[in-house]
Amino acid sequence: MHIQTIGLDLAKSVFQAHGVDEAGHTVLVKKLHRKQMIPFFSKLPHCLIGVEACGTAHYWARTLIAMGHEVRIMPPSYVKGYVKRGKSDALDAEAICEAVQRPTMRFVPVKTVEQQGILMAHRTRALLVRQRTMAANALRAHLAEFGFVANPGAANLVKLADQAFADEVLPAYAHRALEILIRRMAELTEEIGELDQELRTWHEGSDVSRRLAAIPGIGVITASAIAATVTDPDQFQSGRQFAAWLGLTPQQQSTGGKTRLGGISKQGDRYLRRLLVVGATAVMRHAKRKPTPLTDWVSRLLEKKPFRLVSVALANKLARIAWTLLKRGQIYRPYGLSA
Repeated sequence: MHIQTIGLDLAKSVFQAHGVDEAGHTVLVKKLHRKQMIPFFSKLPHCLIGVEACGTAHYWARTLIAMGHEVRIMPPSYVKGYVKRGKSDALDAEAICEAVQRPTMRFVPVKTVEQQGILMAHRTRALLVRQRTMAANALRAHLAEFGFVANPGAANLVKLADQAFADEVLPAYAHRALEILIRRMAELTEEIGELDQELRTWHEGSDVSRRLAAIPGIGVITASAIAATVTDPDQFQSGRQFAAWLGLTPQQQSTGGKTRLGGISKQGDRYLRRLLVVGATAVMRHAKRKPTPLTDWVSRLLEKKPFRLVSVALANKLARIAWTLLKRGQIYRPYGLSA
């Protein structure tokens, strides 16, 4: 018995493996506890192992590759079509084993420890920014209940809170509650600044990230996130495919020879898509100050399309430019580089 391919359903404690031989016959159906994983796979001859992309997929992929196996990670949505009726770990492992053998299947490149570390810093920073926004919104709403209304901006909000405290019109309980919110906002701002400095340090040491940061609308945060996420630009055949992977292209509902395009698919990496759209919005807001061929294209599009639609279109263009730089290893040339 020679196991050629294994579908591995990952979990926290109990894993399920489904193996087939060269002829596709099932030769292994086994449940493994976490402590059994390394001893079991270290004794197996070289084979192809398929897993679904999840929180521990890259760790197990690196571990199994070190043992001499070939590991391929697949998006769960692509594996779902191979699941037979019902839902169980054994059926999921069988579906993974079937999907990993398909010649047209798309795979997720295995990330290194460094790449996962920098992406963890990105996700933590995004979480802290959301928490700071929640605290600011709560502070603004509470002050409005007592007749204090602030202009947009965290600085104006803190000044208004100081004014409310000076007027001594707030009850003692409200005073203490608002002090907690202000203190929490300050703590979050300091922690976000520390993460920003770490991301900038990594950015300065990465040639890829520095080249991406030269693109309009792509700063240190977006450049470092793309450089850490897209480990192999060759997995995309074109810039449009990269933009489609980010969910920035229209979703098709076509049949019978009739093409119908809807809104963007919003599939793929939500974090990268949001960063690119925010960067594109910033470019559009400063388009009139520094006219360039890119901003001229934006201005012409704004004459006939809504602002948000144009910002997504510009984010699509920036994504294609970023893929071109990753693919060709070039630097950004504003007037000589085609998207």
